[in-house]
Amino acid sequence: MEEIRFHGRGGQGAVIGSEVLAHAFFIEGVYVQAFPAFGVERRGAPVLAFCRVDRTPIHLRSQIYEPDHVIVLDSSLLESVDVTQGLKQGGTVLINGKRGLLHYRELVGGQHSVSVVDAGSIAVEHRLGSAVNPIVNTAILGAFSRVTGLVGIEAVAQAIEEYVPVKKRENVEAARDAYEEVIMNV
Repeated sequence: MEEIRFHGRGGQGAVIGSEVLAHAFFIEGVYVQAFPAFGVERRGAPVLAFCRVDRTPIHLRSQIYEPDHVIVLDSSLLESVDVTQGLKQGGTVLINGKRGLLHYRELVGGQHSVSVVDAGSIAVEHRLGSAVNPIVNTAILGAFSRVTGLVGIEAVAQAIEEYVPVKKRENVEAARDAYEEVIMNV
């Protein structure tokens, strides 16, 4: 089983992102689970969302405490939240950020694979949200596809087309751009 934890802020699309990712995995024929965890439900507040994937039915019904992969939709969370808490040894961390890979590797620590993509700029370029509050979820899913190789970009694109209610083409293009632009830990 692969377990993925999303860290975001209210309004960035972490919950929908986990659901779209689960749908992409489902398209590829695996069992999935996606669900959120909220505190105070307001725009800008930290939000967690989760996705589980397995080749066999999933019976576990708890939050993900020891993820294989972490997706961070807002790099400012790194200053206040330990996004790597419980992350399995050798796990991957994908960060939406504007700074270089080395900066984020120092913040996260050397035991994990860290990748970065400027999903915010990609979202703004495709008019997903606003310059102040870009909606980065679909872009980050394209980057996740490339970084992990767990789900194909075509499945991600199909899931976006089937699941996202508006700006389908723009969201698919953002995912494809992030797939190409992500800077991976080597």
